[in-house]
Amino acid sequence: MPKNKGKGGKNRKRGKNEADDEKRELIFKEDGQEYAQVVRMLGNGRCEATCIDGTKRLCHIRGKMHKKVWIAAGDIILVGLRDYQDDKADVILKYNPDEARLLKAYGELPETTRLNEGIAGGLDEDDDAGGDNFIEFEDEDIDKI
Repeated sequence: MPKNKGKGGKNRKRGKNEADDEKRELIFKEDGQEYAQVVRMLGNGRCEATCIDGTKRLCHIRGKMHKKVWIAAGDIILVGLRDYQDDKADVILKYNPDEARLLKAYGELPETTRLNEGIAGGLDEDDDAGGDNFIEFEDEDIDKI
């Protein structure tokens, strides 16, 4: 029998389900920070995001959030701008969909920002163009088959 030399197994790495961020205070940007929307995930703790000021930046997910806070394309994040590299930034905070709606209501995010929570293709539900995607068969046609 091998001896256990570690501090625990897989469940220790998983950790506790800490849902203490359900009702957290809304954090606004300060100087040196900017709101951004994730365009795509790149892997290795990095993502490409379009900031509200109009520039695309390569964002690095900080170690405190890495493998704890999952970021997907379309999420609204708060990034810290770098003084020495304008095309790179660091992800400080990920906003929940409710918090992102509040930011838009407070006027922090522009009205053109699309808050697509969980919609991968960016499709709206009220797009009814070409809504008849089915074929009607008569009873005679079914008998011929």
